[in-house]
Amino acid sequence: MTTETTGRRPEKAPWLSAFADVEIPFHDVDVMEVAWHGHYVKYFEIARCALLRRFDYDYPQMQASGYLWPIVECHLKYVRPARYGQRVRVTATLTEYENRLRIAYEIHDIATETRMTKGYTVQVAVDARNGELQFVSPPVVLSKLEAVWAAI
Repeated sequence: MTTETTGRRPEKAPWLSAFADVEIPFHDVDVMEVAWHGHYVKYFEIARCALLRRFDYDYPQMQASGYLWPIVECHLKYVRPARYGQRVRVTATLTEYENRLRIAYEIHDIATETRMTKGYTVQVAVDARNGELQFVSPPVVLSKLEAVWAAI
């Protein structure tokens, strides 16, 4: 039996995920011929945008709704290095949404499916008019998520 509560993820609904495939470009590798550690945040961002588009709340929609969503926390665990020309799949999964957006990431080698990196980011809503931090996610986020879950 699925129980639904307004503003909450339905009990049986899956967490929303999206992915992006990235080929590690030459300009992202360092002298050790591996992707420089700072570029992994960029790869996370590519998948995060795909996830946000999945529930119609990418950065233009955030701004139009009157909220800014700065990243206030970022964590990465490097398991294996990515190398020039390697094709990787970056998966982003929404794991919290009621008070903040917490998105978990995994980067896997496409050919071997070996996990290379994992991590997460946390974003909080800030009212664009006055810069005030919102301690709960704005209703627009909840309504957009509910619309997606209703369609699943």
